[in-house]
Amino acid sequence: MEPHQKHVVGDGTTLHACHPCRRTTFYRIYAVVHTCGIVALMYHHAHSLLTRRSSTLITSLLLLSDIILAFMWATTTSLRLNPVHRSEYPERYSAKPEDFPKLDVFICTADPYKEPPMIVVNTALSVMAYDYPADKISVYVSDDGGSSLTMFALMEAAKFSKHWLPFCKKNNVQDRSPEIYFSKYSHPKDDDALNLKMMYEEMKSRVEHVVDSGKVKPEFITCDQFRGVFDLWTNKFTRHDHPTIIQVLQNSEVDMDDTKKYIMPNLIYVSREKSKGSQHHFKAGALNTLLRVSALMTNSPVILTIDCDMYSNDPTTPVRALCYLTDPKIKSGLGYVQFPQKFQGLNKNDIYACEYKRLFDLNMIGLDGLKGPGYLGTGCFFNRRVFYGSPSNLILPEIDELQPNRIADKPIKTQDILDLAHDVAGCNYECNTNWGSKIGFRYGSLVEDYYTGYRLQCEGWRSVFCSPQKPAFYGDAPNSLIDVVSQQKRWAIGLLEMGLSRYSPLTYGVKSIGLLVGLGYGHNAFWTFWFIPISVYGFLPQLAIIYGVSVLPNIYDLWFWLYIFLFFGAYAQDLLDFVLEGGSYRRWWNDQRMWLIRGFSTFFFGFIDFTLKTLNLSTHGFTLTSKVSDDEEQSKRYGQEIFDFGSSSHMFLPMTMAAIVNFLAFVWGIYGLFFWGDRLILELMLACFAVVNCYPIYEAMVLRKDHGKLPKNVSFLAGILTFVLFVLGYVFLK
Repeated sequence: MEPHQKHVVGDGTTLHACHPCRRTTFYRIYAVVHTCGIVALMYHHAHSLLTRRSSTLITSLLLLSDIILAFMWATTTSLRLNPVHRSEYPERYSAKPEDFPKLDVFICTADPYKEPPMIVVNTALSVMAYDYPADKISVYVSDDGGSSLTMFALMEAAKFSKHWLPFCKKNNVQDRSPEIYFSKYSHPKDDDALNLKMMYEEMKSRVEHVVDSGKVKPEFITCDQFRGVFDLWTNKFTRHDHPTIIQVLQNSEVDMDDTKKYIMPNLIYVSREKSKGSQHHFKAGALNTLLRVSALMTNSPVILTIDCDMYSNDPTTPVRALCYLTDPKIKSGLGYVQFPQKFQGLNKNDIYACEYKRLFDLNMIGLDGLKGPGYLGTGCFFNRRVFYGSPSNLILPEIDELQPNRIADKPIKTQDILDLAHDVAGCNYECNTNWGSKIGFRYGSLVEDYYTGYRLQCEGWRSVFCSPQKPAFYGDAPNSLIDVVSQQKRWAIGLLEMGLSRYSPLTYGVKSIGLLVGLGYGHNAFWTFWFIPISVYGFLPQLAIIYGVSVLPNIYDLWFWLYIFLFFGAYAQDLLDFVLEGGSYRRWWNDQRMWLIRGFSTFFFGFIDFTLKTLNLSTHGFTLTSKVSDDEEQSKRYGQEIFDFGSSSHMFLPMTMAAIVNFLAFVWGIYGLFFWGDRLILELMLACFAVVNCYPIYEAMVLRKDHGKLPKNVSFLAGILTFVLFVLGYVFLK
């Protein structure tokens, strides 16, 4: 769909519109100028190598770093050449209740201790209470750990929903997550709200008591129809070895609220079969199981995938998605509508850059102006047809019951439906099938969501980025630095797997979806290589200062001003992007600081782990990020915007070394100005920039006494490695 096109329904009402960003022309002009500067810099390096005006090793390292910087700048610029913003008008969507398409919601969880069941309950209740015909909603919860604790929590949620959903619709409640609603209105004056709050607190207490005890005792099971289900959890039942469990906790065909006025949506618990000898794909495998089970039970044409901690923040969200999915001009080729990830609980200036402004906003509007955003793994409404081949080529599944266009007209609790559902959820069902390669969510990377969206677009599907003023979903962001860098290291490994595979964006992607989109996907796929220029410019010029050797042009050299232009031009463009998309200067500063920290931790160790995995020297599996924080002091420090280095992780070593080297180089450089003059001014500017960014590290090493300070063993080892680095620097620079 071109940026100027709109979806107009029969009565002339506009349901959505697309607007190009006003800054596009400026970006295109600047891109040409910056490209000329990069070409000139490459010429300078090549000339230096050919004339041997400096050390071949040093020039080669600088050339390699600048090539990577130039490539990453090109991938970013490809997403700045045609960014667009969209508007949709759900209040104008006038379909009758019976005309709304059915909606299947997929929620995935795996560990009741890292992802507490009450978080899953609130997410499920928030989508069950959508402003949408209840009999058209089916919520499927995949519990990959097969926990009876999660099953019990959802059973309680089903009972509570009979009170919560009518309350929301009668009172037009906008916060459909009970936890959020009752935290905002902690002292409800209305009797109904007060009674409901008491019911919620009682339910929460029961669930948390069961989680704390680690077992669902018989006295907690008040509904006879569910007693036999918990008998499946025997002593032989483990999270890695257990049978398929599919339980209909709420059935829209028979279940109504206590007043018999409101139909309740479907709520189905699914735990796929697992065995130690079978291969298990992580989130994508769980989603493919839900795709097959839901195809048998409801086969809704629209599917929403949502993380277990990303509760719905706007009850009109499905109708916003339908403003695009029902557009007759684009629906045949529209694969999905992606909403951005937004996070609650971030401190004021987001010191760990968990807002991911570039990944979830800037890059998305850039891709949206080309072929559409990638799939972010949550907050995405799919056309079910997208999982069965390209728009022009339907790939039929192995049995007729799984076809995307089939009408599911049997009751969901029919025995033959349940039997077949157990069969398609088996751990060996996908063997010798197209699932994961040509059908369903795609396997092949730790970031299976990003990989799936990319492959779907390569097949010819396009997508839409829907970013309303009121966030559609809210989730929880990690508030621990070690959690942040560990999570992003997993992303870096998975993205590099994708970038160096046969489906690389630079080869397969450019051929399938064009140069700009291929480069755009390459920006994230080759994230990991950031560590090379960050390491070279974080250590080499600083060592040069220590030994009084010039490796960069001096202030009287015209090439000096080219470095200044490229550095400040790139940073100014990035700051402008960040602020114009709703960010603040302080958040931008923290974001670029975390980019440097990620270079020395996430990207560096991600590359090492990827290399070891490629050489079959280690394996890196999927690890969950904890959604719960039990450390009150850590949470307090996060609220006060104090970095937490409490973990003695090896991932903090390189950044600590960089902080020490840059501080010594800065001090020595200031002293050396009296002897060398301005010969090393560019090196000194880099050291000064690094020192300012490293202030939290210096503070954690020297000034702080709390448990979040940098562990002494990390500081001591970093000091030893810094000494070794100085020795090596003497060998190569002297």
